[in-house]
Amino acid sequence: MGNLSYHEQENIENTKRLRQMMKELPPFCADFFRGIEPRTSSRTRIAYAYDLKTFFEFLKKTNPVFAAYENKDFSLTVLDELQLMDLEEYMEFLKCYSTESREDLTNTERGIMRKVSSLKSFYNYFYRRERIKNNPAALLGLPKMHEKEIIRLEVDEVAKLLDQVEDGDSLTEKQKSYHAKTRIRDLALMTLLLGTGIRVSECVGLNLDDIDFNTGGMRIHRKGGKEVIVYFGAEVEDALLDYLEERKHITPEPGHEDALFLSLQRKRLNVRSVENLVKKYARLVTPLKKITPHKLRSTYGTNLYRETGDIYLVADVLGHSDVNTTKKHYAALEDERRRSARNKVRLRESNP
Repeated sequence: MGNLSYHEQENIENTKRLRQMMKELPPFCADFFRGIEPRTSSRTRIAYAYDLKTFFEFLKKTNPVFAAYENKDFSLTVLDELQLMDLEEYMEFLKCYSTESREDLTNTERGIMRKVSSLKSFYNYFYRRERIKNNPAALLGLPKMHEKEIIRLEVDEVAKLLDQVEDGDSLTEKQKSYHAKTRIRDLALMTLLLGTGIRVSECVGLNLDDIDFNTGGMRIHRKGGKEVIVYFGAEVEDALLDYLEERKHITPEPGHEDALFLSLQRKRLNVRSVENLVKKYARLVTPLKKITPHKLRSTYGTNLYRETGDIYLVADVLGHSDVNTTKKHYAALEDERRRSARNKVRLRESNP
């Protein structure tokens, strides 16, 4: 495992995790996961496994026919026997439900959409291979999605956030004791996220040899495993160099020698730790906004679009496979730019 990259190790761990989860699903589900393996990431398959587990728990909990079933008792014929009304009841169930391990679970519109989409993919897989005759999931309408306001930091909030990371003046006494040990690392990490727009998973996956100060670029692995070079500016470079000077004096735990960002336990920093770090500093600056690493990504995209006006460049830098995704996120800015253009073209010289 020592010679494997962070992303290769993550895929192996996810594969092991999925195998454990498969034990909680009907046996025929294994065919589905084998079939989608070539075109999905390990994280996507784990999400499917969670969603399908919820679906079969729904059947056992709400349908008297399946009340006494164990996972091994479900066969593929069950999918054929279910009707559209059963799946509509499932959508209603997802709004608020309990499981054996947790109570009062709820789903937002987006959460219901994901679980219903997973079920549709599940049905489509077996229907297209002619292993079931009916596909009621194809008739199931997806829930209406209401557009959410895009939350991002304003320019002055970005400056205040980085000041807080650097100074730590508003932290509690307990937080200040940690801040003294992590200030340089935290500043490098936050500057990197705000200055490049990379995903938090891409950030924690960075190795020391992924950074090239000669070209001002870094090698990252996008979703789906694609390897690309992302470039950074002078502010990011300065913050990284300061951290790397400190990093030289840290002896990492075995297996974490290559990691760029290390925890206080001298292990590779994980996604949850970065999420908590962002939350800690951001609520000091803007307590009414729920700022996550993804919101820092949106902040970078917004600033880049305002500076360049090039939506295709923003899509490319952020790693969006479809520019329409980018347009949807920055539609308000596009409208702002269109309004600003209304007086740019002069038809006649104004009278003196």
